[in-house]
Amino acid sequence: LPQLSKLMTGVRLPSPAPKVTEINIKLQKLINMDNCVFCKIINNELPKTVVYEDERVLAIVPKEKVSEDHTLLIPKVHAENILDIDEDIFTHFSKVLRNLAIKLVRDNDATGINILNASGKDAQQSVMHLHFHLVPRHPNDGLDLWIKQGL
Repeated sequence: LPQLSKLMTGVRLPSPAPKVTEINIKLQKLINMDNCVFCKIINNELPKTVVYEDERVLAIVPKEKVSEDHTLLIPKVHAENILDIDEDIFTHFSKVLRNLAIKLVRDNDATGINILNASGKDAQQSVMHLHFHLVPRHPNDGLDLWIKQGL
């Protein structure tokens, strides 16, 4: 221990020192960002078909569509889920979400739209980057995207 104190002489730690769990969370986020398929799409490392884009959000055609007009809206900043996103970014995101929903319904002669999100592993989130599915609906389209629990 005396040798450690000699080594630490003159070393200044952040005040207050970050908790180990905070550091682990930040490290895990960086690892997740590095492995995140949506971050790779945003960074042009993977191909995409763009429906809408601005400085904060990206709307794309998903690789696995449930319908012809199915669209994914994702923030450009990595946020794992709705519990993790910056409020200002989410405010912009929600405005784009609404406008995109209106456009998809109008442009595709849809009679409704499903807007779907799963936030967290136990909510069945498949990609740990916040995203919303927009699925315009048509009469007799054969899709059943609603919860079966009788809410």
